[in-house]
Amino acid sequence: MRVDDVDSRGSAISSVGRTWRPGLALACFPVRALLLAFCLAGATLQAATGLPETPVAALEPAIAAIPPIPEVLVEAPEPRFAAPTLRDRIGRIWAPVLINGRGPYRLVLDTGASHSAVIAAVADSLGIPLSDFANVRVSGVTGSSIVRSIPVNRLEVGELSIDSTMLPIVADVFGGAEGVLGTEGLADKRILIDFGHDRVVISRSRGALEGIGFTTLPLRVLRGRLLALDVRVGGTRAKAIIDTGAQVTIGNLALHEALARRWLKEAKKQEIIGVTLDVAQGDTVISPPIAVGPLQFRGVNVTYADMFIFDLWKLTREPTLVLGMDVLGSVDMLVIDYRLRELQIRLRHP
Repeated sequence: MRVDDVDSRGSAISSVGRTWRPGLALACFPVRALLLAFCLAGATLQAATGLPETPVAALEPAIAAIPPIPEVLVEAPEPRFAAPTLRDRIGRIWAPVLINGRGPYRLVLDTGASHSAVIAAVADSLGIPLSDFANVRVSGVTGSSIVRSIPVNRLEVGELSIDSTMLPIVADVFGGAEGVLGTEGLADKRILIDFGHDRVVISRSRGALEGIGFTTLPLRVLRGRLLALDVRVGGTRAKAIIDTGAQVTIGNLALHEALARRWLKEAKKQEIIGVTLDVAQGDTVISPPIAVGPLQFRGVNVTYADMFIFDLWKLTREPTLVLGMDVLGSVDMLVIDYRLRELQIRLRHP
């Protein structure tokens, strides 16, 4: 999501030697279930007032050494923090966030959004009147719109603390969550997401985290804070953006064109609604194998569309995927280390 100051400027996953099938983990979602899926995927924001954009056996002891984050009640059928992607479940990652010392509020951890945002009910509970503050332009996956924003003194979760920031007020399309937690302040942090134990830990990166059964993959940083992997889709080289805020996986038209003749058949039309409430139309097809290092993701449903966000990222010419929680949420554990620029994945036992 990108924000401009308007007032002042007018599915099987297989590793080498074995194959694992998650059953319904990569099931296709109904059309309207995509509400949040692409709301903030890869969004870029700038603060509204001109503030600069801020750029398990063997592993159990390491996990235990990290202080647990506070619990928060989520009034939804999904687990509280890390929900593996299953049929009829959103599968996104919940983070309990304190804002100005109040809360915690339920925010979706979104590695594709460079800035946090909340719904209007959060501003109301904080006692901050929206009418007192500037309009901002928010750009999301499917388009852009003008919204209000509020200033907050502090935003906290785990070892992450952000002072004096602006929070755009976005549409309530989060299925029970109260906004998104973006990537500001994560440059020296590690996010550990344990799907098996319903646990999310945000801590400082303190060197390599070793564990049995993990595959470690190097990450590249694009457009400031977007995390990307080099992958192959049916043999075609592509970039893959790691986006924990996206419910499903999407691809740009350059990738669609590269795969169309050989791979892409029997497409289904899909309607995509973003956080700005703009609507985009896409074609959903079963992808050829997606090779991520030594791992392969099979049977993934990918929606291809001319998304606004690909223009915003300047990723229209090079084949590009946004890996959503239909893929990321189907593993046992995920570790995203911003300082080391590493992604660690441990598959579930077959």
